[in-house]
Amino acid sequence: MVAIITIDIGGTSMRAASYPSTGIQPINRHKISTESPIETVFERLVNLIHVIWPVNHEVAAISVASAGPLNPKTGFIYDAPNIPGWKDFPLGDKLREIFPVPIFIGNDANLAAMGEWKYGNGIDHSDLIFLTISTGIGGGIICNNALMEGHNGLAAELGHITVQPDGLVCSCGKLGHLEALASGPAIVAYVRLSLLSGQTSTLHLDKEFSAYDVALAAKTGDQLAVRAYAHAGFYLGQALASLIHIFNPSIIILGGGVAQSGALLFEPMLEKMYASVMEPSYLQDLEIVPARLGDDAGLLGALALARQKLQNS
Repeated sequence: MVAIITIDIGGTSMRAASYPSTGIQPINRHKISTESPIETVFERLVNLIHVIWPVNHEVAAISVASAGPLNPKTGFIYDAPNIPGWKDFPLGDKLREIFPVPIFIGNDANLAAMGEWKYGNGIDHSDLIFLTISTGIGGGIICNNALMEGHNGLAAELGHITVQPDGLVCSCGKLGHLEALASGPAIVAYVRLSLLSGQTSTLHLDKEFSAYDVALAAKTGDQLAVRAYAHAGFYLGQALASLIHIFNPSIIILGGGVAQSGALLFEPMLEKMYASVMEPSYLQDLEIVPARLGDDAGLLGALALARQKLQNS
């Protein structure tokens, strides 16, 4: 029997599963914290692969979804800010030194898009945009039945579209990116800055709160919280209109915790998007739906990548 091992590496946790040659029901799965006081992240990754290695199966490949930017052709991590030591890190080469099987590596948001395309709400679509809105904003694009990677594998950093020139500083250090205006921390920052300016809310500066707390406050009628989500939705809608003009997708899939706020975000987002699209035909048959796969998107996207690579080899 043949199996594929997939890993999804995030700043907080590292998840792994092994899958049979067909289907998406895992043979086994395991989750650990990414960091440890006694092991490097890479050592933890190697140990996790050993733990997840399926008994009585031949492993056909190991496929990894990692934070980037990275080069999927070589598995070289240019910079993973939330993973200690992973700057200019040759992840692919280091894994190949230990495991005598094909190693495939892709950007986690790109592979989440691939997972939704192959096994989630993107099935039967040839042109798809996936956007995950959480602590950061990431994305992936399927164009004409292929994952868009770009020349060096750096394509589809959708959170770093400039939507407000000379705007707020993004986590990457540049100004006015979508992530700086519509991510979870951006929504919290909007509320905190508004409170500092004297606006009132059931949320208070002397207490920590999250984008989820802001959503709860908005649903109880807190007008500042409502405005915070409307502000984020406005810039998301502006970005989506630009992406629609460039890629003409048949479906847009939205994942991540902030997207789970529902109408609070979606209504202002759609209002701005519809107002910004230059021609109604762009919206013909366009679906905008929530993601289906949740936390499994990265693992299943890595699985889809491995199956595609093995089939084409």
